[in-house]
Amino acid sequence: MTLARPLFALAVLLALPAPLQAGELCRVADPTGTPLNVRTAPNFKIVGALRNGTRVEILQVVRGDDGKQWAFIADAADGRAHGWVFRSYLDCR
Repeated sequence: MTLARPLFALAVLLALPAPLQAGELCRVADPTGTPLNVRTAPNFKIVGALRNGTRVEILQVVRGDDGKQWAFIADAADGRAHGWVFRSYLDCR
């Protein structure tokens, strides 16, 4: 049973369309003013949170079945992967 969730998450990721963009440097800009949830996979378990203003790099962007874009991000300074967040909550100007 403990292997079922990771396998399901992998199946969801494989079913998502190809990446849209990668390599952008951005800042967390959650309009709710609360920390941005970081997840294991798009719309899956929350594993952390990032404060507004945190600098990140987008490694991959996918569009879910609902049309929302999700970004797999890493720390902009050291490249350490964080996880998946809503793409629209990143300011990449």
